[in-house]
Amino acid sequence: MLFGTLSVGSSCSFFYINSVLLFTLRSKQVFCETSRYILLFNLLFADTATLVSNILLYFLASLRIKMSYYACGPLILLSVFTITISPLTLAVMSFERFVAVCYPLRHAAIFTMRSLSIIIALVWAFSFIHILIRVFMLLYVFTTTSLDLQMNDFCSLEAMFFTPIFNYFEEAYSSILFLSVGAVIFASYIGVALVARSASTDKASARKALQTLLLHLIQLSLILTSTLSSTIITSIARRVGRLTLIRIYNVCFVCLTILPRCLSALIYGLRDQTIRPALMQNLCCRWRCSLF
Repeated sequence: MLFGTLSVGSSCSFFYINSVLLFTLRSKQVFCETSRYILLFNLLFADTATLVSNILLYFLASLRIKMSYYACGPLILLSVFTITISPLTLAVMSFERFVAVCYPLRHAAIFTMRSLSIIIALVWAFSFIHILIRVFMLLYVFTTTSLDLQMNDFCSLEAMFFTPIFNYFEEAYSSILFLSVGAVIFASYIGVALVARSASTDKASARKALQTLLLHLIQLSLILTSTLSSTIITSIARRVGRLTLIRIYNVCFVCLTILPRCLSALIYGLRDQTIRPALMQNLCCRWRCSLF
């Protein structure tokens, strides 16, 4: 009970902070016209959508509500859809920091409002294709297998994608996606590190970019771990009792599912000198309004 309360409380707190940061990023003109803040809004929006869907699934499982495959499917597909958007956006944000530090004179010409719109549209389109493939795979499984429409277990990723073909597809897709994104972030980090040694480079800006890229790598690692959390829990379930398993699941839910979706708010909301004053003002204002 205590672990469940802590999980729900931390999830709601992170959701509140993400929501206020989303509002903050649309409260000033500078946030709507700067490339890094536009990309941050896209990342934060996807993370918040993933957060909401996972919290809803957690509540349904906690209340022991069993659903039909048709009702569970949209919730699971929404969660998987937004999970793909986050690492792709991290890759774009890392490349944007690389261009800002290494090619500052060409940054404004490369990251225009038009190019950003195209990049964001491509990120969402790639994620949609991923979901479309999963939908066709589900239709194939449901048409070739006689199944009861009512699920025997709680609505979850494992219960929805239960055949081995989904595991093979997910392993191949996740490997290609995270290796590609990791290579982009790592290459950006190396490029910025090399340029930082130059005497003509703004040392403070380069150092801050290096710290941001390193945090992106950590965030990507946590997102990758969250995609493997079901495999981790399944392997642990064979060795421990039910009560211990529930506690481990709650810890994994907070550390591997919720925390990676809130690092964007911590990385940018607290470190960025432009966002932090506006974010703190909105947080304090909304907190006071909730009291009175």
